[in-house]
Amino acid sequence: MDDKAEPIAIDPDPLAPYAIAPAWRVGDLLFLSGQAAIDEEGTIVGEGDFDAQLAQTFANIERVLAAAGSDLSKIVKVTIYMTDMAHFPKIVEARKRYFTPPYPADTTVEVKSLALPELMVEIDVTATV
Repeated sequence: MDDKAEPIAIDPDPLAPYAIAPAWRVGDLLFLSGQAAIDEEGTIVGEGDFDAQLAQTFANIERVLAAAGSDLSKIVKVTIYMTDMAHFPKIVEARKRYFTPPYPADTTVEVKSLALPELMVEIDVTATV
């Protein structure tokens, strides 16, 4: 395995103002930064709407994975941060919609807040290339 680390770029990059790389590739592994409901222009999507935020978050994950030559089927680990665990059933539904068996390893936690107060969910993933 090649252990060379290289950043993954996307354009436009809504995380650039926060000095965050969208992802890094190390050998055959991709490490994505936490993705949230921020569109390509940096605008928050679905304020107060968990479903809309979750859909945008997965769209962002797909976009970064594609830029790195990967896709949802190659995700091996998911970490989900959300501000209200009452939405956990929607997370289970989303896992069944976006992933297929064998499902990725997962950690789901409730947090007091995320980087921007309007955000309700953030997801980071590790994937293969």
